[in-house]
Amino acid sequence: MHEIEPYYLWRDYYIASNDKLSPFYGRKYSEFHFSNKIYNYYIHPQWDFFGASTLYCKILFADYEQQFVVIEFIGEWNDAVHNDIMEMKRGLIDPLIKRGINKFILIGENVLNFHASDDLYYEEWYEDIKEEGGWIVGLNFRDHVVAEMRRVKLHYYMSMGEGFSDLLWRKFKPGDLLELAESLLIRSLK
Repeated sequence: MHEIEPYYLWRDYYIASNDKLSPFYGRKYSEFHFSNKIYNYYIHPQWDFFGASTLYCKILFADYEQQFVVIEFIGEWNDAVHNDIMEMKRGLIDPLIKRGINKFILIGENVLNFHASDDLYYEEWYEDIKEEGGWIVGLNFRDHVVAEMRRVKLHYYMSMGEGFSDLLWRKFKPGDLLELAESLLIRSLK
């Protein structure tokens, strides 16, 4: 796991640690000192800790005018034991919403497992953004993760699964990925 880096080819467009509006503003990173772990496995030092002990993220891009963010995740999303969604909502999502972000593109190809609890924080997140035309899209989550999320009805709040999986999102620029996500949302509603 220590070799899996967050996507870095958009660094010419955006770096969260340089963004004064980002929850990770001013953060310093090492390329060589591995300190963060998911269970007993070190992860690459470029991943950001937001309070969850088994789930880390990287804000790949944020555009406050277009009101969207792209966040990549790694680890185990564990709401049942660690209440990761509460940590994510309070430490990552709420600060972004306060800055005007209402469209969330979540990249989940490195989310290895999902363990559900209730849906209260997801519902709160959705309620916080829906009046402004906001949405949450989960791209490239693994099939078993999507199945577990659907089992607990998270698809009421986040679009994911068929049509949102196996996308070659890295070939897009951030604005083009926003357009793709919006077109996928429109198609999923038909």
